[in-house]
Amino acid sequence: MKAAHPVRICDLSDAAAAGQLLHDFNREFDEPTPEPAALAERIGYLLGLGDTVVVVAGEGPDGVAVLRFRPAIWSAGSECYLAELYVRPDRRGRGLGRALMEAAVEIARERGADTIDIGVDEPDLAARNLYESLGFSNRSGGGDGPLMFVYERDL
Repeated sequence: MKAAHPVRICDLSDAAAAGQLLHDFNREFDEPTPEPAALAERIGYLLGLGDTVVVVAGEGPDGVAVLRFRPAIWSAGSECYLAELYVRPDRRGRGLGRALMEAAVEIARERGADTIDIGVDEPDLAARNLYESLGFSNRSGGGDGPLMFVYERDL
């Protein structure tokens, strides 16, 4: 992966750093979150299953992306879901998010994915602008297609 910032796929030795970043992400937005150690343990578990790839960027590391893969229904490929993307506030605006996203797209292609899905909150303009600048769309079928929505429900 060639990027302006150091980007690497995590292994178990990176689980603690990734867990801390994910914890910080939820805390920044006042969302409930397990402690970093619990998140690190969960990341280790998910990495062991083989359907999750965690990518970090920056020296700290300062950013994280979590990719989840599953077999596709409509093609022989797979689907990639960008479950999380986070860059520390003091490191934003320097290209780390773009480096993570470019790496995510490359990894998804290498793993045979046909698509990447992303959910993003309406007020998160910075993330939306990043995704759109990389060719992502919230329109079914492209530019003039109907607006797509993401729904979720706690169980």
